[in-house]
Amino acid sequence: MSDRAAPAPSVRFADTFPSRAPRGGRIPVSGQAVLALAIALFLLVFLVVPVATVAYVAFTEKGTGAPTLVNFLDFARTDLFVRSFWNSLYVSAMTVVWASVLALPLAYLTTRFEFRGAALVQTLGFLPLIMPPFVGAVAMQLLFGRNGTVNLLLEEWFDFKIGLMEGLNGVIFLQAIHYFPFILVNLSAALRNIDRAMEEAAQNLGSHGFRLFRRIALPLAMPGYVAGASLVFVKVFDDVASPLLLNVKEMLAPQAYLRITSIGIDDPMGYVISVVLIVLAVVTMWGSAQVLKGKDYATAQRGGGGLARRRLTRGQSVMAYGVVLLVLALVLAPHLGLVLLSLATVWSFSPLPDDYTLAHYARVLGDSSIYIKNTLLYAGLAAAIDVAIGGAIAYLVLRTRLPGRQMLDWMAGAALAVPGVVLGIGYLRAFYGVTLPGGVPLATLWIMIVLAIAIRRLPYALRAAYAALQQISIALEEAAENLGATKARTVRRVVIPLMTGGLLAGFVTSFATAAVELSAVLMLVQNNSDAPLSYGLYVLMQTPAGRGAGAALGVVAVIIVAVCMGLSQLAADRSQRARGLDI
Repeated sequence: MSDRAAPAPSVRFADTFPSRAPRGGRIPVSGQAVLALAIALFLLVFLVVPVATVAYVAFTEKGTGAPTLVNFLDFARTDLFVRSFWNSLYVSAMTVVWASVLALPLAYLTTRFEFRGAALVQTLGFLPLIMPPFVGAVAMQLLFGRNGTVNLLLEEWFDFKIGLMEGLNGVIFLQAIHYFPFILVNLSAALRNIDRAMEEAAQNLGSHGFRLFRRIALPLAMPGYVAGASLVFVKVFDDVASPLLLNVKEMLAPQAYLRITSIGIDDPMGYVISVVLIVLAVVTMWGSAQVLKGKDYATAQRGGGGLARRRLTRGQSVMAYGVVLLVLALVLAPHLGLVLLSLATVWSFSPLPDDYTLAHYARVLGDSSIYIKNTLLYAGLAAAIDVAIGGAIAYLVLRTRLPGRQMLDWMAGAALAVPGVVLGIGYLRAFYGVTLPGGVPLATLWIMIVLAIAIRRLPYALRAAYAALQQISIALEEAAENLGATKARTVRRVVIPLMTGGLLAGFVTSFATAAVELSAVLMLVQNNSDAPLSYGLYVLMQTPAGRGAGAALGVVAVIIVAVCMGLSQLAADRSQRARGLDI
């Protein structure tokens, strides 16, 4: 046997980092501190200050600036605001209930049984998220409204109508269809991770059918369900445009928007409502954590784990496919209605459009092309900011010992608890008084829209960066440093290339969701030339004459988001394959 040692496996790094004496190994602490301070300053100025400004105005007396609770007392004494508060709670709670009704069968049938087409069902079930809910509102009115397709047919065939889209019920119906995928995705993942030994033990003790699901599977999958349900609850509170397009104004988010836009940024009630929205979001997140606190949901998986799938009988198959098809027909109805409306010449008081045309798409590509251009610019810049800041925060938290680094993670994640309408109001109040040379208020610049969108979507990119960095072995960085690379060069030549898949997934996810952001945008757009696609959609959908073009623009928005989601999945797959590079 030869006495020579085998070549070191890390020799491949020599091509990237020429051998030389080590030069300190780590980024100087001063460099880490400067990076952390820059990120903290960004979050302080564009997240903390606007939210703190909203809270300050809510708790101070108008004119004098003296601390007071009178604004909240006025809120509690005003019937309109009290009704709006309880309506928002009711709509959010009932949306969770009906979203659960839609999600539970799909999650249970596709994970518990040998269900042909399960992957397709899961994919179709996710589609509602790629359409902004306010875009689907008009389509749902045409299909399920008082004089919509379904009610016209029911009246003709059976002489009765159903009020699915009337008042608060319409908001609940629309929101449940749009947001139920949050529960579907989280619950399905949780059900797949349950150790099949738990189910087998229950079956040996005589538990079968629905009792087995209710007593064993669902309790063990509760973390996934609670995560999805809490997200649905918060998202419904945040929605401004959907209730307004359905002519429902007595809810908190629409009231905050209407107070600021109709009375002015000096009206304290808009800020009081904003504080209430923040508190409700924080309480919801805290409550969801408390529900799971002190309970153990862990299972010891063996040989792949996951619920054991069983075959359906012929009768069960017929029932199962019937339920799945009914749910899919409901959740895909907004997409069908949107496409029909985008092609319709006239669609009123008839089950289907009178005739079809492509003129609306020609108008969108002409008159409304500025919306598409602005969207690509704003969403692209916002996603780039998110990836840069999210990646930097992930690196500081996971790879350094800098004091206070965890605070950056908390500050960035806090954006999830700030409704978009609140952030938009905060930007108006905090930055409208800051003027540039020429007297132009800072809040009126289009870059403020980009920054607001970036703050709103930062948590998405941050989580993607975390996941990507956690999958990279620190041994790779150590090998590069042993060959003489500085820490900065190691990050640039090793860490970032290996994080590319995860960072790209974060970029595409942030881009896709930023492209249809409306709550914050609605408060900040000052003129039509600066408006993105979501604002154009909202404006066009407000009038019957513009709905055809609005629907065509909505189809364009759905295509953009769908393509981005597909790219995000490809990026995630690439990131997963990159794990093979770990040594």
